[in-house]
Amino acid sequence: QVELVESGGGSVQAGESLQLSCEASIYTSNTGCMAWFRQAPGMEREWVASIYTDSSTEYGDAAKGRFAIFQGNANHTFLQLNSLEPADSAIYYCAARVSADHGSCQKQNAFPYWGQGTQVTVSS
Repeated sequence: QVELVESGGGSVQAGESLQLSCEASIYTSNTGCMAWFRQAPGMEREWVASIYTDSSTEYGDAAKGRFAIFQGNANHTFLQLNSLEPADSAIYYCAARVSADHGSCQKQNAFPYWGQGTQVTVSS
C-alpha cells in the first residue's frame, strides 16, 4: 500500500506560479512512475504529467511549456505550475504505480494509488 499526500495548492492570480508537492509513504525510486492529474468541476479527470524512475518525463497538452514535474528528496514529487490561467483551476491529484514502462503512465486507470488532492484556484 502506498499513501500519497499532496500540498501546495492555493488561490492565485492569472500569470502567477504555484509549486505542488506529493509526499509518498515509500521511496519514489521504488515506484514505476509518479504522475499528476487534475479535475475541474463537471469535467473528466485529466492527465497532466508523469515522471519515471529514470527521471524521464512526459506531459499532457495543458502542461507543455508551462508546468514541470520533478523529484526532490527520496519520497517527494513536485509539480511546478507557471503562468497559471483560470482554466488551470482544478483539484490536482498525485498518483503512483509500482511498475511501469515508458508511455504507460498517462491513463488514470493505470494507477492504483492516489492522494486526496489539493485545490488550485486561478482568478483573472
